[in-house]
Formats: sequence, structure tokens, C-alpha cells
Amino acid sequence: MKRTMIAGALCALALGTAHAAPPADWSKVAAKDITLFHPGVSPMEWITKGTEHGGARALRKGDTCADCHSDETMKMGQLIASGQKIEPSPIAGKVGFIPVKVQAAHDGDTLYVRFSWKQPAAAGGAKMDEANPVKIAFMLDAGKVEGADQSGCWASCHADSRTMPGAADTKKKYVKNADLAGGVFYDLLQWRSGEKKGFDGYVADTRVMEGGKALVSAEGKLDGDTWSVVFARKFAGGEGDVALAAGQTYNFGFAIHDDHATGRFHHVSLGYKLGIDAKGDIQATKQ
Repeated sequence: MKRTMIAGALCALALGTAHAAPPADWSKVAAKDITLFHPGVSPMEWITKGTEHGGARALRKGDTCADCHSDETMKMGQLIASGQKIEPSPIAGKVGFIPVKVQAAHDGDTLYVRFSWKQPAAAGGAKMDEANPVKIAFMLDAGKVEGADQSGCWASCHADSRTMPGAADTKKKYVKNADLAGGVFYDLLQWRSGEKKGFDGYVADTRVMEGGKALVSAEGKLDGDTWSVVFARKFAGGEGDVALAAGQTYNFGFAIHDDHATGRFHHVSLGYKLGIDAKGDIQATKQ
């Protein structure tokens, strides 16, 4: 009996040390303030065409979306959500922007990313996703997706994707010249409030929401009027998981589907850099 108890205790200890644990005190982890905004109908084709989007020339010169727009995301979101610009189907009462705090840390084996924001006032639109009042997702790229270094996750947004005007409901997000085996894809992690679970997928020639091996956990809660969601993701994974390593930087973008929204009716970030013990807009340092 004693031997059994000792063996069980040693087993539990081994499992406990292997289990990923986020920082005990997130207040000690540096935070980056990023404002998400409602993008309306602004797919990559509209952005790069140049006849309507004045920043197309700047992109061709190598500037990033954040270089031009990081200080005006609130204004852009308000104009778009109101229907004054590039949103033909505005939702009454929809907020134009959501300020979010982003924090990241790692333990040498697992990346932890925390998002926190205040719940916006409800709009007057229909519940597009009845099951989930809130969804949050982020995408990573290792420098293989064309345009991701300038636009974050925008390179997966196309004019023929579902919820875009005239697009087929079956057409999901995708990446130009996608090659899953060759690393040309976005790593995608998502948490859904209603289902209370995380999803580990990718965006290549289409969006796939499951199958990844890197996600350890995704947990969220609403404390008063403030949401906090923490993802734990192993550095190593499988097909559709970007391999992470200390000293490296990755293209990063994220989005919140608030108020039961789906498709383009979300709030999105511009493109940023996530550094793991490396320079970046968001820096994950070892805890």
C-alpha cells in the first residue's frame, strides 16, 4: 500500500511539473495597448488595388498597415461601423473600436498570451452566432505568408470570402499560394465564450478550425465588465502549427467577434510583431 501511494505521488508530481502554468501575476507582465476596429468591406484586394485605398503605394514601398494607421484606428472604426465608409450593411449601435491589452510570456516550452478588454455595449443587430456572444482569435505567421509582415492576419481576408458582398457562404478565409507542408499558412487559435473551449487550427487554402497539436488550453472569463482570455500554446506542435523558438519574431494579428458577430462584422487589429525573447511590438519574456 505504501509503495502504491509513493508511486502515485511521484506520478502526480511528474504530471504537475509537466503541466503548463501561466504567470501567477499578470500585473508584472508588460502590456501592449492595441485598438481593434471594425474593418467593414476592406479585403486585401481593396487595400492593394490603389484606386480607393490611398495606402496601396505605401505598401508597395514596404510600409506596414500599422505605420500609417495605428494612431487612427478609433476614427476609422467609428466611420466604418456607422456606414460612412466601406460598410454597406451597418449594424445599429455597433461600436467602432475595442481597446485591448495584450500580454505575452513563456516558460521555455509554452507561450502564454493574455487579452483583456471591457465589454462594449450591445448593438441592435441579429445574433449571427447564437451560441457564442464573444469569440477571440489570433494568428501567427513565421514569415512565409505573402503580405503578413505588413498586414498581420489581413492576408487571409479576401473579397470572395463569406459575408463579403456577393460572396458564397461556403468560401472561408484562405491564403494566397498556400502550402501547408511548406509553411505558407497562418497558425490560428480561437476561444469561444458560449462553448467555453479553445480551437487549434490554421488558414491555408481554406480555414480549418481543428487538428492542431500545440494548444494546451484557452480559458476566458468575464469579471464585472472586463473580459480576460488566456491561451497556452506549446512551442512545438504538428501540421498547421507554426514552430516557435526563443529569439525569434512572428507576424501577429488578432480579432474579437463581439455581440454574437460572425465574418467581417468583427473587430480586428492591424499587423504587429510578436517577439519571443526578441524585439517586437509584443514581447514574450521567460518567466
